[in-house]
Amino acid sequence: MKIGVISDTHGNIIAYEKALQFIGDADLIVHAGDVLYHPPRLGFTDGYDIPALADALNLLAVPIVIAQGNCDAQVYEELLEMPVQSPYAYVSCGDTRILVNHGHMLSRNQMIDIAHRYKADYFVSGHTHVPVIERVGSIVLMNPGSPSIPKFEIDGIPVPTVGLITENGAWVINIEDGSVIIELHS
Repeated sequence: MKIGVISDTHGNIIAYEKALQFIGDADLIVHAGDVLYHPPRLGFTDGYDIPALADALNLLAVPIVIAQGNCDAQVYEELLEMPVQSPYAYVSCGDTRILVNHGHMLSRNQMIDIAHRYKADYFVSGHTHVPVIERVGSIVLMNPGSPSIPKFEIDGIPVPTVGLITENGAWVINIEDGSVIIELHS
């Protein structure tokens, strides 16, 4: 079992293609929202191309489950050939249960409570553009960061990231060099 975890692509086809190098062979991809639209307050990035990213997602051979983010307007969702679930997506892959929500309206404690209620192994969120993997009892809170507009830095340099979940644990990976930023073993 290999699950790709991504969030906050914000319409950037270049960042998505780099991320796909690490998650493109997954059994399933979960996206924690903010798929296409790029709010002007974040500044425009090289690779911002909504139609190109929508086309790439539509051609993706791997099943993808998307939870709606705060920047995912229905008008953009019309470009996608898969549903954008709102505000939660719940998936099961093998014995792993994952609850996905963008996270912009929830506190950490609310995420934990909802994950307990639905007996999820992972609660995946996005929004902050900062990667996190944290075990809280039987639940793992995971934010894959952002491949397009990272707010996580190493030595003052923004690090674009994507996540992976396998039966052996979870990882956040730097899509520029393939290095592991955060890991948690089962």
